[in-house]
Amino acid sequence: MTEMVYGTAPIRAGEPVLPRWWRTVDKWTLSCILMLFGLGLLLGLAASPPLAAKNGLDAFHYVQRQAVFGGMGMVVMLVLSMMPPDLVRRLGVIGFFAAFVALMLLPLLGTDFGKGAVRWYSLGFASVQPSEFLKPGFIVLAAWMMAAAQEVNGPPGRTMSFAIAMIVVAFLALQPDFGQAALVLFGWGVIWFVAGAPFLLLVGMAGGVVFMGVVAYQNSEHFARRIDGFLSPEIDPRTQIGYATNAIQEGGFFGVGVGEGQVKWSLPDAHTDFIIAVAAEEYGLVLVVGIIALYCTIVLRSLFRLMRERDTFIRLAGTGLACVFGVQALINMGVAVKLLPAKGMTLPFVSYGGSSLIAAGITVGMLLALTRTRPQGEIGDLLRRKGV
Repeated sequence: MTEMVYGTAPIRAGEPVLPRWWRTVDKWTLSCILMLFGLGLLLGLAASPPLAAKNGLDAFHYVQRQAVFGGMGMVVMLVLSMMPPDLVRRLGVIGFFAAFVALMLLPLLGTDFGKGAVRWYSLGFASVQPSEFLKPGFIVLAAWMMAAAQEVNGPPGRTMSFAIAMIVVAFLALQPDFGQAALVLFGWGVIWFVAGAPFLLLVGMAGGVVFMGVVAYQNSEHFARRIDGFLSPEIDPRTQIGYATNAIQEGGFFGVGVGEGQVKWSLPDAHTDFIIAVAAEEYGLVLVVGIIALYCTIVLRSLFRLMRERDTFIRLAGTGLACVFGVQALINMGVAVKLLPAKGMTLPFVSYGGSSLIAAGITVGMLLALTRTRPQGEIGDLLRRKGV
C-alpha cells in the first residue's frame, strides 16, 4: 500500500546512516564542491603570500587559515547533508533568528576594519560576518512560510516572509551592504516565483527594486560611488577593478604561468573578492571556464533533482539555496570583469574568509540534504497516476 501511494521506497531496513547517505546523496554535486575547495587552496597559495608579507606574517598564514576554516565548512556540510528535511528546517529557522539578532547588534558591537561598512564582529583571533549565516537561514524560513501558505487554512506565508525580507534588507542597507541585501531579496523572489507568483507581481517587484536603487543612489555616497565607477566608460588602472581587468586580459587562454602573476602584489583583496583575477592571470581562461562549469553543475543538477521532488517545502527551499549560491558566484565573477558594480562579495569555497567558507558549507550542506533521493518517489509518479 505504501508503494502505491508514495512510489518505490529506496530504504533498506536497518541500513546504517553513512551507507544510506552515500547511496542517496548527489555525488556529482559533492565532487564539484570538493574540487572548488581544492582550487581555493591552490589559488590561495598564489594570492595570499604578498598580503602575508605586507602584514609581517608567515608566507602561508592565510592559506593555513583557509584550510582550517574550509575544513570546518566541509565538516558542517557533511553533517547537515545527512540530516532529514524537517531537522534542516528547524536548524535553518533557529539559525536565521540567531544571525538576525547578531545583525541588529552590529551598529553597537560591530566593526568595519577600516572598510567603511560595519559588517563584522571582531573576536581577536578571527572575525564573524552575520549576513553570511543569515542567508541560508532566511531561505529556509521563507520556504517554510510559503509552503505552509499553500495548505488549507494556512498562514499568509507570502506576506509574512516578504515583511521579514524587507526588515532584513533594511538592516543590511544600513551597514551598508547592498550586495547581501540584493541576494536576500533575490532569494525571496526565486522562492515566490517557484511557489506560483503572478507575473505582474514579479514585474512590480522588479520595479520596486529599481526604485530602491535610485533612492539608495541619491542618499548613499558609498552606493553612488560604486555605481558611478561602474557606469564610467573608462577604467582607472589604479583601482581594484582596473588591476583585475588588466590581469584577466594578461592571462589569455593559458595564463602567464604558476606564480608568475603580478596582480596579487597590487590588489589588497586578491585572495578574497578578486580571487578569480588571480586564477585568470596565472592559469588563464581554461581554469576560469572550469570553475564556472563546476558552479553550473552544482546549481543545474540540484535544480533538476528538485524538479522531481513532491514535497513543497523541499522544492522551494532547495531552489532558493541553489540559486543564491549560484548567483553569489556570478556576482563575484561579474564584478571582476566589470559586468556588475563592485559588491564586496566572495566566491563560495574559493575565496579566503572564515565566515564565507563556513556559511557556504551550511548552504550546500542543506542543499545536499534536500536533494537526496527520497522514499516518497518523484512528483511525476503522482501526476501519471492522476492522468495528468
